[in-house]
Amino acid sequence: MSAFDLTDHFLIAMPGMMDPVFSKCLMYICEHHDQGALGLVVNRPIAMNLASMLGELGIASRNEEFEKVPVYFGGPVEMERGFVLHQPVGQWQSTIAVTESVGLTTSQDILQSLGQGSGPRHVLVALGYAGWAPGQLEHELSQNAWLSAKSSKEILFETAAEERLPAALRMMGIDWANLSESAGHG
Repeated sequence: MSAFDLTDHFLIAMPGMMDPVFSKCLMYICEHHDQGALGLVVNRPIAMNLASMLGELGIASRNEEFEKVPVYFGGPVEMERGFVLHQPVGQWQSTIAVTESVGLTTSQDILQSLGQGSGPRHVLVALGYAGWAPGQLEHELSQNAWLSAKSSKEILFETAAEERLPAALRMMGIDWANLSESAGHG
């Protein structure tokens, strides 16, 4: 069993992270238990917006604001699969409650609801996810690959993608330029 639970935490890739997939990444951990962990990269928009994604799925929407809502690279696992991080949790076909107020849904009914204008107030849509086997995340933390911090819903849902990593660091009182490759985690 995991000694600690990082569900609803941010992981910040340390400067020494050599894997280009995760370099300078801000990860949100949606699930962490003795069977492993699942997270989404929340600061890497891709060349797709929510309007075009809905269109590709055949979901009608008249919300022009969706053209300004980016879709994110959520991680290197199952990159063709969509994940919707949202607030409030709501009632969808396939949702895990990350917290009492944040859910992660993989069923299309949430996207159909968004298209109809009745979806959750805050959404972050990602393709793919990051996953860790049992003990793998704990090992990476012990190797100083990640810095961990309690998440912030404002950073997650109300901060521009390019500002999320610096905002998470500021929340911890850290400046990226002063972050050492050999730092521990908070």
